[in-house]
Amino acid sequence: MLIGIDASRAIRAQRTGTERYSLDLINALLDLDSEHQFQLYVPARPKHDLFRPDADMVVLPGQRLWTHTKLGPYTRRHPPDVLFVPAHVLPIAGPTKTVVTVHDLGYEHFPQAHPWRQRQYLRWSTKRHAGVATQVIADSQATKDDLIRWYDADPSRIHVVHLAANPDIRHERDPARVQYVRSSYGIPDDAEYILHIGTIHPRKNLGRLVEALELVLQRLPDRNLLLVLAGGMGHEAESLRRAVKERNLEQAVRFIGYARVHDIAALYSGATCYALPSLNEGFGFPALEAQACDTPLLCAHSSSLPEVAGEGALYFDPFDVKAMADAILQVMVEPELLMGLIAKGRVNLRRFSWQKTARGTLDVLEIAGRA
Repeated sequence: MLIGIDASRAIRAQRTGTERYSLDLINALLDLDSEHQFQLYVPARPKHDLFRPDADMVVLPGQRLWTHTKLGPYTRRHPPDVLFVPAHVLPIAGPTKTVVTVHDLGYEHFPQAHPWRQRQYLRWSTKRHAGVATQVIADSQATKDDLIRWYDADPSRIHVVHLAANPDIRHERDPARVQYVRSSYGIPDDAEYILHIGTIHPRKNLGRLVEALELVLQRLPDRNLLLVLAGGMGHEAESLRRAVKERNLEQAVRFIGYARVHDIAALYSGATCYALPSLNEGFGFPALEAQACDTPLLCAHSSSLPEVAGEGALYFDPFDVKAMADAILQVMVEPELLMGLIAKGRVNLRRFSWQKTARGTLDVLEIAGRA
């Protein structure tokens, strides 16, 4: 069977969750011992060796509306047995057999956190693609439930395939490397820090995390504690900066922008804890990454996060600032709790691997090909 894959997101220089999913999954699929042939479609040849040298790659030059103006027409003229799109944007006119991954419906849960035009597009595109795709992959049971709830999608065509952590993100055991990375991002040598990695966006619930930090600093005035926020400045990010300034926390909250890929493991490994207060996540890569780096995980009890983090997290109500602050305080003053979270995180990680994700994805692709 010829399986065509939209690899356009995988070759992007700056990768958020969807781009990282595309790249890691494509490589895991290519590494499978499979009788199938994989063909990758890209708008430009990657500048670096992102895929194995023998990967079958079709370059379709273009940028604007590439999915509809390039990918769709090409795969209509030269149809694979099934087209896989690792994000919920199928071409308007493409091959008849398709599989699409839907990552989350956060815009339905928190419409106010998305610009009106973006919200309308996401609603139209996700509903359409979930309806016309031969089969649908959901990152989590929470996302599958959302597709059924919001769009009355057919449960029999939706398959939950969990993701995995980036295999390159593991506990950094070299203290000198951790120290070097800390310094390169302006984190003082004598500071403890809470880490969060991700786009600065309202559904990440970082405003309440800042409020929780203020409560912790009031309780532990002698501890040099920082909140380090790594990631791009998304929708309403400036309002978070204003909130930090209004609370006189400019010295305690550090916006460090995108972290270099090769620095991420050291940033996790040097943190006192990782805070994941999101109101909604389709999967939540950082939960597994923190656990892979032996970083105690503080996690919102919301959407897919308990499904992913398992017993390796200290949970809190994401709407309760005091509960969030109490969780931070616990890991800072209870060493036994901290070590227990690290141990449970290691156990939880065993449930996930990109090989499992690739095999689960291939099962769905084979179902679609036989349809």
